Amino acid sequence: MIIRQFNRAEDAKVNLTAYLLSDENDRGQKPCRGGILIFPGGGYHMCSNREAEPIAASFLAEGYHAFVLRYSVKEDAPFPKPLEDAEWALELLFKHAQEFQLDKEKIAVCGFSAGGHLAAALGTMGRVRPQAMILGYPCILESISPILAAPVPSLEKEVDDQTPPCYIFTTAEDQTVPVENSLEFALALSRQNIPFELHVFEKGRHGLSLAKPQTACGDPHGVNRVFARWLPMCVDWLQALFGGPYTL
Repeated sequence: MIIRQFNRAEDAKVNLTAYLLSDENDRGQKPCRGGILIFPGGGYHMCSNREAEPIAASFLAEGYHAFVLRYSVKEDAPFPKPLEDAEWALELLFKHAQEFQLDKEKIAVCGFSAGGHLAAALGTMGRVRPQAMILGYPCILESISPILAAPVPSLEKEVDDQTPPCYIFTTAEDQTVPVENSLEFALALSRQNIPFELHVFEKGRHGLSLAKPQTACGDPHGVNRVFARWLPMCVDWLQALFGGPYTL
């Protein structure tokens, strides 16, 4: 695996880390792989480590290149600055696609909580857009703004016929980002006839990430075997959408 970092500016507060699988398989062939562009959560106050490298490693294990964007937060959080960061990251992937052995037709954005808001913003409002969205317990509605570092646009109003297919997962018990955020976005997708898959798990708090011990940081409430199924189900969804992670 090759790891590279790209900084948007000299202060490096906004940066993209690329995790690139070997470009040659055991038969000497060089597959062109799909990619997952990951936006960690953190309320636009920070970027959670639990929703960064562990997510990248999980998608790497499924044959995808993975990319983690640490976007504008805190005093730099007001829109459209984070969206501009996301557009920069996606354009960088397009620019380096040949070098990365990256299939530009198989790029999904994956965001959690506030990162889910940013991923949905890129898919609905972006100057450039990914081919798919993966949204984990996403902030969608402007009514969620009081818990965030800055007010956010309400993204169910931004869904159009150019919005890419979407995989959404959340829990009915989430008290931080209520399930209505995911439901309203799914309804907006349905109205535009955008393909989507929605999973509302009954149990689970906000911010579960992979819901496994490696992302629970010693908290037993951060482990949830049922919720952890979101990842293999998402991989199946990507398989059906993209036809697998790579082409030869």
